[in-house]
Amino acid sequence: MTLAQTLQQLEAAGSAQTRKTYARHGVGPKMFGVSYAVLGKLTRQIKRDHALALGLWASGWHDARVLATMIADPQRADAALLDAWVADCDDRAIAGALAAFAASSPAAEAVAAKWCAAGREFVAVAGWDVVARLAMNSTLPDAKFADLLKTIERAIHGAQNHVRYAMNGALIAIGVRNPKLEKLAVAAAKRIGKVEVDHGDTSCQTPDAVAYIAKTKAHRARRGK
Repeated sequence: MTLAQTLQQLEAAGSAQTRKTYARHGVGPKMFGVSYAVLGKLTRQIKRDHALALGLWASGWHDARVLATMIADPQRADAALLDAWVADCDDRAIAGALAAFAASSPAAEAVAAKWCAAGREFVAVAGWDVVARLAMNSTLPDAKFADLLKTIERAIHGAQNHVRYAMNGALIAIGVRNPKLEKLAVAAAKRIGKVEVDHGDTSCQTPDAVAYIAKTKAHRARRGK
């Protein structure tokens, strides 16, 4: 499928209602309003096409960029490419989509460290979202995540709005990694207290980290994991 054909399909699949929903979540006007269900269907159809992904990202369309993160080859995504893409992130949705892709890249740890320390809100959001995904990688050392818990505890209340949400999510992900980190994360969360995030005109809520970690632990116990 060519770039032009893909953009045509995205445009045809967009809807006013989805555009309205995305706008409430901070997505800018350059969007078609394609649902994630349709994006998933296109991903299964296209499979892996790194060249097409580069073109989709360069198009500047929000939906095209989300699709790009779904079909790009993470093994070909070096730090330079990821840094270039994250510089374009200007809303929570695209930052999260990029983080999901970046976490599978060989450069994941390097960009996470760099992005978490960034002054730009959605770059930092992407960084902490990568951390949350890396927390699921059992081959990485626990000490790395214990240090990140200290950073979260120290900085979360002074962080930018959406960064607070991403840091809270990273804390939860670290807390459900294993019992040792669960203890550290729960203790940190109790010291942090309530995390205030302005979600605007949406139904989104910021989860209570202690309760969410406990809920996840109970769910895993029921499933025998």
